[in-house]
Amino acid sequence: MNASASRTRRSRRASVLAAGAVAALLVGLSACGSSDDSDSSASSASEGASKGAFPAKVATKFGQVTVDKQPRRIVALGWGDAETVLALGGQPVGASDWLPFGGEGVGPWAKGMYDKKPELIGTMEPEFEKIASLQPDLILDTKSSGDQTRYDTLKKIAPTVGVPKGGDQYKLSWEQQTTMIAAAMGVPEKGEKLIAETEKKFEAAAKAHPEFKDKTITVGSRTSEGFGVYVGGTGRIDFVERLGFENNPKAEAQAGEGFSVSVSKENLDLLDADLTVMAPIGIPATDISGDPLYKAVPSVKAGNDIVFDDQDISQAFATDSVLSVSYALEKVVPLFAEKVAK
Repeated sequence: MNASASRTRRSRRASVLAAGAVAALLVGLSACGSSDDSDSSASSASEGASKGAFPAKVATKFGQVTVDKQPRRIVALGWGDAETVLALGGQPVGASDWLPFGGEGVGPWAKGMYDKKPELIGTMEPEFEKIASLQPDLILDTKSSGDQTRYDTLKKIAPTVGVPKGGDQYKLSWEQQTTMIAAAMGVPEKGEKLIAETEKKFEAAAKAHPEFKDKTITVGSRTSEGFGVYVGGTGRIDFVERLGFENNPKAEAQAGEGFSVSVSKENLDLLDADLTVMAPIGIPATDISGDPLYKAVPSVKAGNDIVFDDQDISQAFATDSVLSVSYALEKVVPLFAEKVAK
């Protein structure tokens, strides 16, 4: 759910403190130059990405970012950024593991796409010194908080493609993410092709299930801190709206700048809709399905709810990358159809 204000303040303090260390490390790296190992890794990192027209220009909230030549050492920090690079034929040398998956930091839909495991970087509080030590020539942070201090620190290390205008607090679709990253990598045509292929899958699913049209849906989750629902402008809601659903109007009316709205136990009826879909985050699924107050929600009482107990499905639905949405369509749509048909 939304990060707390205190966590945000900690993140900003960490960014400020790290900036000086990053600058010092960059001086040292410049003095040392590139090693043969670095050149070899760079070659591998760019393998599979076709040559594009450079300089490439990408519009962001922070202004236009120019990438002068084909990036060879990419650090992908944003939610789903690494998977998008892989889908476009690149090989990140560093990446953040948001969910977390462990291992290579990507879901099963991207299994086997890495030639070499990337260096895993922290998420909300990335280790700036570690990022600098990887000597990136491009940093991606397209689906992120949009924090100015974070961006200012990253751009001192390498050209950084941050969130687009209006994309703060992870409000970025897989289409925008793919378009921005493809442009930065110099492979815009490949991005367009991936988007077109994925859109056709959504269109086919919506056509096969006209019963989804105009049905209201609540998409939410529960953590150790409580319940919450997602709002428009986020990947989860974009996913269901493409299938024909309408996001819960009562939940949408409470939307703020964040990607979700907290729901107190006294107000769990806010979860009610034609279909209620919930995901556990860091807790067992039974903490949702077995909760007496949750079971009293009208849609739940009527059997029109889904609680994801398969971690892969839940994570695919949450990741919302160009790779994960295809997996989610395959796994989630039949579950929706079973409930809506009741």
